[in-house]
Amino acid sequence: MTERQNEARMSDEELLDQEGPAIEVRGLSTAFGDHVVHQDLDLVVKRGEVLGVVGGSGTGKSVLLNTIIGLRTPDAGTVKVFGQELQRASRRRWSALERSWGVLFQSGALFSNLTVRENVTAPMFEHTRLSRKEANELADLKIAMVGLRPEAGSLKPAELSGGMRKRAGLARALALDPELLFLDEPTSGLDPIGAAAFDELIRDLADSLDLTVFMITHDLDSLYEITDRVAVLADRKVVACAPVSELEKSDHPWIREYFLGPRGRAARAARTGTEG
Repeated sequence: MTERQNEARMSDEELLDQEGPAIEVRGLSTAFGDHVVHQDLDLVVKRGEVLGVVGGSGTGKSVLLNTIIGLRTPDAGTVKVFGQELQRASRRRWSALERSWGVLFQSGALFSNLTVRENVTAPMFEHTRLSRKEANELADLKIAMVGLRPEAGSLKPAELSGGMRKRAGLARALALDPELLFLDEPTSGLDPIGAAAFDELIRDLADSLDLTVFMITHDLDSLYEITDRVAVLADRKVVACAPVSELEKSDHPWIREYFLGPRGRAARAARTGTEG
């Protein structure tokens, strides 16, 4: 039996590493022409953690996310997800990887001509053999899971508020019961109450579904409330990856300005109930 035939008989669980880190990036370098974005970047994301990713403008946070999910090819280095090196993964393993993660892009990236329910079922029809009835039932479950009312399933994205679109996008990201969830600025554009509710939803889902979460954000409240560790992009690489409490002690100028500046002190005070 050939390797391809053997892979075809294997389940997704058998194809993907069930023991090692969820994500392992080693020596990553990416550039746009002469502009180097990342150079010798290393990052390991542990299974089951909520990892926040922060950095100043132009540090390549979204570029890193796109590279990890295979939308961009690195100029150097390796990216492994559940033990599979992306550049060497067979089509069968790529298919398993795509089913193992869900992505919520900053804009939601919903199909404007489809209803919320149809948006959520789209990945199911692409990657499974579920009947329409089964897919619709699962979609309704995902819609409820993210806190939307049942009637939201029949609405188009243009008929939703900004917070509802975020939740609809999250429902679609969870459509295939992924182990790994990518979030790009999930609370961007939400008011403080909506952002806090979305943070709580992410934390609850991560805990109840045993998700690994890779979350790009600039929201200090999110970083303090729901992350286990925070990776800081600066100087073309990850200069620190630690819980916020440890980052507050860092000597790196950008980290100190970010976490110990006025907004950082306010977020910490809100978290601890002390004066800033």
